Amino acid sequence: ARRLQTTIDQGTDPRQEKRERIAAVEAKAAAVVAAAEAIRIAQEKLERYTLRTLCEAYCDLLQARGKPSARQARSILKVHVFEAHPDIAARPARDVTSFQVAAMVRQTCEAGRERAAGVLRSYLSAAFAAGKKAPFDPSLPAAMIPFEIEHNPVDAIPAIAVRAGNRTLSADELRAYLAELGDELPDQALLLALLAGGQRMAQLLRAKVSDYDTDTQTLRLWDGKGKRKAPREHLLQLAPRAAELAARLVARAELLETTLLFSTRGAVPLDETTPGKRAAAISAGTGGEPFNLRDIRRTCETMLAGMGISRDTRAQLLSHGISGVQATHYDRHGYTAEKRAALVAWEARLDEIQTGKLASNVVQMHSA
Repeated sequence: ARRLQTTIDQGTDPRQEKRERIAAVEAKAAAVVAAAEAIRIAQEKLERYTLRTLCEAYCDLLQARGKPSARQARSILKVHVFEAHPDIAARPARDVTSFQVAAMVRQTCEAGRERAAGVLRSYLSAAFAAGKKAPFDPSLPAAMIPFEIEHNPVDAIPAIAVRAGNRTLSADELRAYLAELGDELPDQALLLALLAGGQRMAQLLRAKVSDYDTDTQTLRLWDGKGKRKAPREHLLQLAPRAAELAARLVARAELLETTLLFSTRGAVPLDETTPGKRAAAISAGTGGEPFNLRDIRRTCETMLAGMGISRDTRAQLLSHGISGVQATHYDRHGYTAEKRAALVAWEARLDEIQTGKLASNVVQMHSA
């Protein structure tokens, strides 16, 4: 009582002093809690916004945009980043250095997989670029903003030039290849891709029953390659042999009650790697120089060029190299007749190769 009276005599209210003392203790406790929460959030960001989750978010973006490359991106990043370098994959994405990126790309390259190394670099660069642009680009998902990417560590890594392939099949090799194609679904996919002028297998396998018009014998594919935001419609008015094969595939799909043109059981599409494996098996069985689907596609274009099919028509037929101001904004010609004529001539050439007999160019003239 004497202490309190002394405090009062000195002009201080002990009740107010007590309130201030309690408030100070509470403020100190709140500061400790806030600091602990800040540490927790920072730790959560370190664990959540890693290189791995950035790559996964980028693959999700590709998939949402309907890009066929989404599947390849997931596979490349899984094998050459998540599994090969789990320590780097677990680092916060914003803290990944150019030296670490170089180490991942170099290891893939030194393993003899130069093409995979180049693709790995491209996907990593695209993932970091998307994260960097996300805060300012409304077309990118908001989920990429918290990664707080301020620079792209891949910029310091030079692009790896892709070696141009030069393997083409001779007429004898193509004859042997055709002879091996049977009635199994992967073989039918390989045959249709060949008859249609060397179409990309991934695009062909995505075709649905509704993409084939039996009346006009026109097959519609969707080309989503490149930087285009929406897949490009790619129409092929098939020649007789390819049209007959497409009609059989439609009938097969209807029996399976599926909307997919290529499906083993009707529920899911034929895996795009299956025809490639089948082609590799045929290649191994021939005993000659190995070849793959890309080599077959190159063979088709090379032979078409040798037949006098123009570069522009070949580009339209194989759906590549169609870009620039002219193609994007002005040229609206469908090249339907040109592609149809090329496919008819191509089937005739394949018949010559299979039978060893030159197709006759004599047209019978009948009197009136």
